[in-house]
Amino acid sequence: MPPHGRWRSFAVIILFSTVALVLPTASAASAVLGIDLGTEYIKAALVKPGIPLEIVLTKDSKRKESAVIAFKPLRSQSASSSSSVFPERLYGGDALAVSSRFPGDVYSNLKPLLGLTVADNSTVAQFGSWHPGLRIVESRDRGTVSFRSQSFEDTEEPFTVEELLGMELQNIRANAEVFAGKDSQIRDVVITIPVFYTAEEKRAVETAVELAGLRLLALISDGLSVGLNYATTRTFPVAKEGVKPECHLIYDMGAGSTTATVLKFQGKNVKDVGKFNKTIQEVQVIGVGWDKSLGGDAFNALILEDMISRFAETPRLKTLGTNSTHIKQDGRTVAKLWKEAERMRQVLSANTETSASFEGLFDEDVNFKYKLSRTEFESFAARYRNQVHGPITRAMSAAKLDMGDIESIILHGGAVRTPFVQKELESVAGSSEKVRTNVNSDEAAVFGAAFKAAGISPSFRVKEIRASDSAGHAAGVSWVTDGKEKQQKLFQPISHVGAEKKVPFKVTQDFTFDLYQQVILGAEASTDVPVTKVHTHNLTASVKELIEKFGCSVADISTSFSIRLSPLDGLPEATRGSVSCEVVEAKKGDFVDNVKGLFGFGSGSKKGEQEPLDEGPNRDTASDVSSEAISAMSVSATPEPKPTDTKSNDKTKDLKRIETIYIKLTTSQIGLPQISSSEIQRMKDRMSSFDASDRSRKLREEALNTLEGYAYKARDFLGDDGFIAASTDKQRAGIEEKFKAASDWLYGDGTDATREQLKARLKELRDLVDPISKRKEEALRRPADVKSLRDLLEQTKGLIKMVKDQSEKAAAAASASSSAADAESSATTTSAVDDDFAGLDDAPAGSPKASSSATTVPEVPLYSSEDLADLSRTHEMVQKWLDDKLAEQEKLSPSEDPVILTSDLAARSKELNKVVMDVLQKKMQVPPKVKSSSKSKTSKTKLSKSKTTSSSTLIPTVVPATSSTDESEGPTETEVSIVEDHGGAEISGQIKDEL
Repeated sequence: MPPHGRWRSFAVIILFSTVALVLPTASAASAVLGIDLGTEYIKAALVKPGIPLEIVLTKDSKRKESAVIAFKPLRSQSASSSSSVFPERLYGGDALAVSSRFPGDVYSNLKPLLGLTVADNSTVAQFGSWHPGLRIVESRDRGTVSFRSQSFEDTEEPFTVEELLGMELQNIRANAEVFAGKDSQIRDVVITIPVFYTAEEKRAVETAVELAGLRLLALISDGLSVGLNYATTRTFPVAKEGVKPECHLIYDMGAGSTTATVLKFQGKNVKDVGKFNKTIQEVQVIGVGWDKSLGGDAFNALILEDMISRFAETPRLKTLGTNSTHIKQDGRTVAKLWKEAERMRQVLSANTETSASFEGLFDEDVNFKYKLSRTEFESFAARYRNQVHGPITRAMSAAKLDMGDIESIILHGGAVRTPFVQKELESVAGSSEKVRTNVNSDEAAVFGAAFKAAGISPSFRVKEIRASDSAGHAAGVSWVTDGKEKQQKLFQPISHVGAEKKVPFKVTQDFTFDLYQQVILGAEASTDVPVTKVHTHNLTASVKELIEKFGCSVADISTSFSIRLSPLDGLPEATRGSVSCEVVEAKKGDFVDNVKGLFGFGSGSKKGEQEPLDEGPNRDTASDVSSEAISAMSVSATPEPKPTDTKSNDKTKDLKRIETIYIKLTTSQIGLPQISSSEIQRMKDRMSSFDASDRSRKLREEALNTLEGYAYKARDFLGDDGFIAASTDKQRAGIEEKFKAASDWLYGDGTDATREQLKARLKELRDLVDPISKRKEEALRRPADVKSLRDLLEQTKGLIKMVKDQSEKAAAAASASSSAADAESSATTTSAVDDDFAGLDDAPAGSPKASSSATTVPEVPLYSSEDLADLSRTHEMVQKWLDDKLAEQEKLSPSEDPVILTSDLAARSKELNKVVMDVLQKKMQVPPKVKSSSKSKTSKTKLSKSKTTSSSTLIPTVVPATSSTDESEGPTETEVSIVEDHGGAEISGQIKDEL
């Protein structure tokens, strides 16, 4: 682990208020998601490098998504898995909007149905009465709740609750990836669940997560997630003598259920790196209580019941012979009434009266008006008053606290805003001051889940808060031995998730045992529900090995298994098992004696004496004994027991150790049959088909929108002056006819047209319009492009004249320089013949001999004849092409296709410009100027005649001072640098050429 200072080099990624920090610990940190899985709404929060714990917005920019999914039926045919076209899936508000139109294909508030069977279940029956339009059936092989969609044929497999919830989670994931940015992929997730969830309900959530393509990091209870969010912005006193921890109660009333969770908050000093200590925060669940039937939906049902009874009493329905039973069986009517009942309950939380109006309710010509006051509503809900404080009483009892020990009651959930609920809570608390809304009642749970996800993920480092969730239900182990069934409770409902216990068994042969949950059915009743069966495989063989190989007796062999509450979902699981016994081994001397014996200092030698080492086999024997003794001591992980009877003069001692053999275990799920892998794959394939159909539908809608927009542009096309000039009357008449036919087709037979048909229609219109539009654009842009090309031709013409003049001057200068060089060479040769030893004397610094070699500088031409030829040839070719094309264009009318296009003009300009730039760049490809030297040294060594003659060969180079090609700039300075080939003196000068 790196020292404290090293963390400072990392960039701060996430700030949870003022103290919760999240730092990236990997270069490719992945995003994590926290999801608050509610009955009525689903909320998600994202943690990603650069995104500081943000709520994931829906496609409508809302902070929460209604927990609803709908299938919008196809117009022409029923869908099936063999077809490539599936119904359109709608989520959230879009799905609720069609609930009265398609009551048999809108699935809302599915959470209470997770893990439940259809047969003899009151919760499923109640859900069916609230949503009579849905066809509830039993799933194949499991008997759990499934739905048969009206958008599919009856041969299609029904949709399980897990599959529908998986689609909703998949939609949440898609929204999060859009929110996270381009190319973001999100897999890791922490999901909130009620504390009372059993193994079947938790496994159903895990299946939905798998179908959505997510990886579950952990399940967290609603109450703990709220408490975790509460702790991220606070620091609690360190628990020590005389200082009590803070205890708060989280009261969460949602749409489907109500829970109460007692939490203990405290600081704790723990060991840090090195000699340092640090203070962390702890949040522990110490008491829970719940009511599965109390929530917003139960209150909605009260209003719905009153609506139906009043509606049945209207004169119009009595005339039709309709009663309450008929109304409750009509899916469309109940869907409309339920939607308004929920809205009215929410309005009554802030108002004393509300109303609703319906048109065409139950029958096309039936209208209905309904009014409700808060007083009436509270009279309906009087039956639930005593249930409000039930979860609090049970949670306080489990925590062994009274209300005086509670600092505050923290409210969470949408239904806690109901006035009579708050009044009941205030009466339980003793005052209104204890009932607080100091957390976001809608988003605290999802923020806590996201914080938990960031803490689990290795990609982030967060404020250290150790959160301990509760099991919710007691758990234990049961097995059969000697024909008798035995049972042992291992964990209590408030046992912390992750706790582990080692359980001994009096068995020596392979057997099976069950792990169970003690599910609470009511106020006092409970039942033991097996959740996992554990099989041993090598227990019998391991016991036999201990007996035969190590001499253990059956009575001394102990069998034990480690069982814990899984950190993932809180369910009991067997982590490992072992059989062991105590083994006694003979040992010569202790460790020190063995080491002494190895080097000849054994206990047998006298004090002060040293026995010589034997070169024979005894030396090897001593070494072997020592090694064996050391190995024997290091085999056992159990500390060596002290011998009870050892003589001080006895060299031989007994070594006791524990011999352990681990048991191979396999586990299998008990309860509802596990969904097979083939069934999971079938669901995934169907969801993939939905995805492909949705993508195809989106592309079709884009093609439809493009065609509609193009058709609407017909008026603009036909009325534009430029378009009229570039077309004939006949062409415009044909276009007008085609556009009118396309508009009529779009709102007639084209309503159900495929994407290919829409694209074909669009191509027909574009084939007529695009050529005319192109002529119009060409006519507008051509004059400017022609002028630009002509200007470039004129500039090129001036450059050709400059290059030609410079080449002629350079040639004349070179000829004169050659003549002067010949004359100088002749004079030098004559002088050398007269005096062979003249070169031995030092020449004066200012003598003519020292500087005569640099008096004449030849002018080197900057451009070659090939450069001039390329410029002239390209100029003439482009000029001729332009003249010919302009002549042809003049003969055409505006409604004919042009012979000279703007693209052709651009290509010619590019071709001419390339030749010009190649010539101009030659001025830049010259070495930089080197400073000149005013003196030239002469060697005092005797030189031969040949060396004296060729001692100063010069290499001329030309360095331009400017690369301008504009003749108007006047004379251009060109530096000429003369460099000796042997690295000697250099001479620089400047000459001026009129270019």
